[in-house]
Amino acid sequence: MEISPLKVLLKNISSFLHMSCRDNECCEIVEKYYIKIEEVLKLIKPVLESIIDAAVASDESLQKKSAGISQSVDELRELFEDCHPLMSKLYFVLKVESLFAKVKTHGLELFELLQSCEGLPVEQSSSSVEHCIQKIKHMRFENSSAIVSEAIRYQVEGSEPSSDTRSKIADLLSLRSNQELLIEAVALENLKENAEQAEKIVDVEYIEEMIALVTHMHDCFVEMKQSQSCSPVPIPPDFCCPLSLELMTDPVIVASGQTYERAYIHNWIDLGLTVCPKTMQTLGHTNLIPNYTVKALIANWCESNNVKLPDLAKITSLNKPSSPRSTWTVGSPKNLIVSSATNQEEASMVHHVHSSSEDSITGNRHELNNKNDNLAESEERSLDSGGPSASGGVGEGSLEGHKRSTSTSGSPISRHFSQEITHDANEESSPDSAAANNGDASGEVAAEPQPAITTAIPPQREHEYSPRLGHRSRNQIWRRPSERFGPRVVSSSATETRPDLSGVETQVKKLVEDLSSTSLDAVKDATGELRLLARHNNDNRVVIANCGAITLLISLLRSADQKVQANAVTALLNLSINDTNKTAIANADAIEPLIHVLETGSSEAKENSAATLFSLSVIEDNKIRIGRSGAIGPLVDLLGNGAPRGKKDAATALFNLSIFHENKSRIVQAGAVKYLVELMDPAGGMVDKAVAVLSNLSTIPEGRAAIGQEGGIPMLVEVVELGSARGKENAAAALLQLCTNSSRFCNIVLQEGAVPPLVALSQSGTPRAKEKAQSLISYFRNQRHGNGGRG
Repeated sequence: MEISPLKVLLKNISSFLHMSCRDNECCEIVEKYYIKIEEVLKLIKPVLESIIDAAVASDESLQKKSAGISQSVDELRELFEDCHPLMSKLYFVLKVESLFAKVKTHGLELFELLQSCEGLPVEQSSSSVEHCIQKIKHMRFENSSAIVSEAIRYQVEGSEPSSDTRSKIADLLSLRSNQELLIEAVALENLKENAEQAEKIVDVEYIEEMIALVTHMHDCFVEMKQSQSCSPVPIPPDFCCPLSLELMTDPVIVASGQTYERAYIHNWIDLGLTVCPKTMQTLGHTNLIPNYTVKALIANWCESNNVKLPDLAKITSLNKPSSPRSTWTVGSPKNLIVSSATNQEEASMVHHVHSSSEDSITGNRHELNNKNDNLAESEERSLDSGGPSASGGVGEGSLEGHKRSTSTSGSPISRHFSQEITHDANEESSPDSAAANNGDASGEVAAEPQPAITTAIPPQREHEYSPRLGHRSRNQIWRRPSERFGPRVVSSSATETRPDLSGVETQVKKLVEDLSSTSLDAVKDATGELRLLARHNNDNRVVIANCGAITLLISLLRSADQKVQANAVTALLNLSINDTNKTAIANADAIEPLIHVLETGSSEAKENSAATLFSLSVIEDNKIRIGRSGAIGPLVDLLGNGAPRGKKDAATALFNLSIFHENKSRIVQAGAVKYLVELMDPAGGMVDKAVAVLSNLSTIPEGRAAIGQEGGIPMLVEVVELGSARGKENAAAALLQLCTNSSRFCNIVLQEGAVPPLVALSQSGTPRAKEKAQSLISYFRNQRHGNGGRG
C-alpha cells in the first residue's frame, strides 16, 4: 500500500530532527541554520500529527503541499548529513537558504490551506494555526545568499564586488583568513569535479561563479596583507609562504614543486588536504623536502636588508594541527574530506581537478587516428594525429558541442555532462570528427548561463617587456576554471527512449514550411522550435536536415529580426554536431552568412556563430574556406570585445583555424595576439585556450614578433611556472620557438627567470612538456658555449 505524502513528510521531518548538530564541529554556520530549520519543523510536525487520521488528511491539495515540503526537508537532511569541517561554506549557505525558503513558503501555504479546511481536530483551531503562521512569518535571519548572489552578479557583469560586500561575506561565512579562503577554494574545486562526474552542467557553471568570487576575495586579501606588511623593505614574493603570506623561516618543497613554510603546509596536510594551495594540483605524495636554496637566499636577503626572520618556535606553536573533528551523528557524508593526522591514506580522499583539466574537452568521445608524429620544421602535428597524453600514450580528444537553448535559469539543475578528456593542443592537433555525434542519441542541449569571469585589463607596461612579477601577486591562486576547447556536446543517457521519427518528421515538415512564411511570428516560432528539436538527439538532426531546413535557416541568418537570427544560428549550431550536417551546411554557402551574424548579431548570436564556425572547421577543407572568407577579423573582434562566453567561443574557433598554416598570418594581422596575451591572466579563466593559440602562432615569424611586442614572453614564463599541465606544455613549446629563432627573445626569457621552472617541468611535466623543457635547457646551455642564434 502506498504511503500518503503526509506520512512521508512526517517521516522526513522526524529524520531531520533526530540529527544532532551538538557534536558537530564543522562550523557555527551549520548549527545556526540547523536551529532555524528545527524551529520551523517543530511548528509543523505537531499540527500534521494531529490531523494524520482526520478526514482533512485526504484532501488532495493538502497532499500536494505535503509532497512539496517533504522533498525540501529530505534535501535539507542530505545537505546537513554531508556537512564536514572542510566543506564549502559558500555552497552550503546558498543551498541551505534556498531550501529553507521553500520550507517556509510551503509551510505557510499548508497552514493557510488548513485554516480554510473543515473538520480540523479540536486542538488545531483556526487561532492556533494562525499563531503558527505568524511565528513562521516573523522568523528572521541574515540573508547571506542575497549578498553572495549580488557579489557573483557583479563578477558575471564584469565589475567587482565592493570591499564592503567582500567584508560582509567574509564575516558571515568565517572566511577571514588566508587559509580559510584557500580551504574554501579547495572545497569548491572538489564540488565542481563531483558535479562534472555527475553530469550536472549548470551546477558546474554555478560553482565556477563561486570559485571566481573566492579567488577575487583571496587576491584582495593578499594585496591587503602585503600593504600592511611592517617590513621596512618590500619582501620578494618568492620568499613569502603562500599560506602564511609571511617571510619563510623553514621553507620546504611539496610534490607540486611549490615552496611553503614547513609548519603551515604541515598543518594544511594534517587537515586532510592533499592539494597544493597555490596551484590546486593534487599532490602525488605528502613528503616535505627542505628547500636549502631558498632558505639561503632568504638569509642573505635578511642580512643585506637588516630584516629579522620570524620566530620559528612561535610559528610552530601557532600552527599545530587541531584534532580530527567529528561528523554528524546520523548519516555519513557522501563526499567526506576529513582525515585524522594518524591516517594519511584516508586524507587522500580529497579529490581535485587535475592539472590538465583546464584545457579538457567534454563531450561525445571520438577516437583519434593513431598516427606517427611528423616533425616538420615547426614541429607541428597533422590534424588527425593523436597527441601524447600525460601518461605518454596517444591521447584521445573530444569536443563539447555547443547546443544552446533559450533557457537562462540560474538555479543548479541536473544536466547531462560527459567525461572530460585532455586535449593535446601543444602542437596543432584536433580530432577529425570533433564536435561530431557518433552516438545514436547525442543528448540534450544544456542551458548556459554566463560563467563568472572577470577579465582583468593588464596594467600599462612601462617598457616593451615588463617583468612578470609586475602583473599581479605571485601568491594568486592559479585556479582551474572549466575551460573547454570546443562546443558543448552532451551525451544523453544510454537508456534514452528512441523518438517516434514519423511523428518528428511530420512536425519538422510543418516547421520547415513555416520558415518561408510571410508572418514574422510564424518564422520566430518555427526557428525556435527547430532550435529546440535540434538539441535533443542525433535522429532529430538528421530528420531536420533531410526535410530541407538547412538552406532556409541559412537564409534567415541575414534576417533583420535579432530573435529570428539568433534562433537560426543556434539551430544550425546544433545541427552541425552531426558530421554529415557539417558538410551540408558548409556546402550550402553558410560561411559568409555566419560571418554576417558575427558582425551584426546580438551577443548570443555572435557567440553561437563563432561556435558554429568552430564546429564546421573540424573538417579540413572548411578551415581553408573559413579563413579565406574573412571570418578571422570578426572572430578576433569577438575575442577582444565579446562577453566571456563569446571570448571563449572565438578563442576555440581561432585555435582550430590556426592549425591550417595559411590562417596563422591572418590571425596575427587581425591583432589577435594582443587579446590572447591579455587573456593569459588567470582571473579570466582562459589561460590554456590563449596559450594553445599562441603556441600555434609562434611557429611563424610574424607570430613570434607579435608575442614579443605585446609582452607575451613574461606571461608564457609564468604559465610554465604556475599553469596547468597542458598550459605548461603549450607555453614551453611557444618559448622554444621564440628562443630558437631569436637571440633577443632568448635573452628576455632568461631574464624572466625561466630556467628554474623549466628544470622543474623537465622532471615532472607531461612527456611532451618534458621534451620541450629539455630542448630549451639544452639550447640555453649551447648558447653559453658560444653557439649563436638568430637576432
